[in-house]
Amino acid sequence: MTTTGAHQEPTGRPARTWLWWGRRRSVALDVGLGLVSAFECALEGVGFADKAAIPVPVGVLFGLVVGSVLVLRRRWPIAVVLVSIATTPAEMGYLMAVVGLYTLAASDVPRRITAMLAGMSLAATLIVTFVRVHQDVASADFDPGGWYVPTMAGFMALGLTAPPLLFGLYIGARRRLMESLRERADSLEQELSLLADRAEQRAEWARTEERTRIAREMHDVVAHRVSLMVVHAAALQAVALKDPQKAVKNAALVGDMGRQALTELREMLGVLRAGEKDRAVAPVPLAAVRVAAAAAAAAAADDGPSLADLEGLVGESRQAGMVVELAVQGEVRGYAPEVEQTAYRVVQEALTNVHKHAAGAKVLVRLAHRDAEVAMQVENGAPDASGSAADAGLPSGGNGLVGMRERVLALGGVFVSGPTDAGGFRVSAVLPDREGFAESA
Repeated sequence: MTTTGAHQEPTGRPARTWLWWGRRRSVALDVGLGLVSAFECALEGVGFADKAAIPVPVGVLFGLVVGSVLVLRRRWPIAVVLVSIATTPAEMGYLMAVVGLYTLAASDVPRRITAMLAGMSLAATLIVTFVRVHQDVASADFDPGGWYVPTMAGFMALGLTAPPLLFGLYIGARRRLMESLRERADSLEQELSLLADRAEQRAEWARTEERTRIAREMHDVVAHRVSLMVVHAAALQAVALKDPQKAVKNAALVGDMGRQALTELREMLGVLRAGEKDRAVAPVPLAAVRVAAAAAAAAAADDGPSLADLEGLVGESRQAGMVVELAVQGEVRGYAPEVEQTAYRVVQEALTNVHKHAAGAKVLVRLAHRDAEVAMQVENGAPDASGSAADAGLPSGGNGLVGMRERVLALGGVFVSGPTDAGGFRVSAVLPDREGFAESA
């Protein structure tokens, strides 16, 4: 017999194994039933010995052996039922027959075998009961009629066979249902654990992406502004004694750029602080993290610079002493905010790199409006070692080109950078027109 989950404690921990029993309680129950059945069969063995004309101790010993077979009901339920059927003519083992049928029906034995053994038990009980009732009626002084003997035999046979069989079928189905529900609950718990782990990983990935995006924004803004401030400071130092008016002008430019850098930095830090407050209130689910990240990206794109600000960006570099030429091709039109902001940042970072690595070089900025895309290119000549900003000593973290590439590739664009044959450097990027794609879709 398969116990279908009976080998586990209510807490779910595996219980100690006792031979084929799963629990100590099962051992006590089966041993107790075996003792009661052996005692019953021993008493019935006295009458069996008298009818079979054998010594009474032999009949009692036979009853003890037959009744003790009930101890094996969980291990071999078929054998217990067969023994009960075989001893039915001896009119002993009623408890063994009832418990054996119940155990057989509740086990995982194939239903055709259960039906066959139940039919055999019913037939044996019906025959023995019919003979016994007929003998009792024959020895009585009244005649109840021909219907009495078969009716009483049928009722007694069904009474001894049907209730344990039906109750065993019910208990077996209930056990299998509970085992199925337990397995399903365990499976759901494992799936929920996996989903929770994946959700945590995705949330961490979303937070990392958002931190990377904000760090890229801060690098682009601060690096460009501070680079221009360092260039102007170097120029201010060079002309402070020779041309006081120009020194005053450069000092004003440094102050304006510092204030702009502080303003933009303060706005970004405000976004970070707001995000920290939101996370401190309650744990943020994965959907909320995605929505917040998308909202932050959209807000940054709406409030960020656009292609219309390129003139001002180029003007700032010209004020710092750089020779910059801006060439625009195609019909000027609007793009998605993220496209315009990315294009602006690419040009901004490219100009910052020129300030850092090619001071005094001439720069050509090209912007081309095409049918389904916008292209930009920043190309500088060889650096002029004698330029006034050559000694500015601007540091470089090596993240500028990486950040530009990530921005462009994130929008499905193409990014190319590298040195030119003339000793300069060229940065090129092509971004798809997302608004055009949305309208065509």
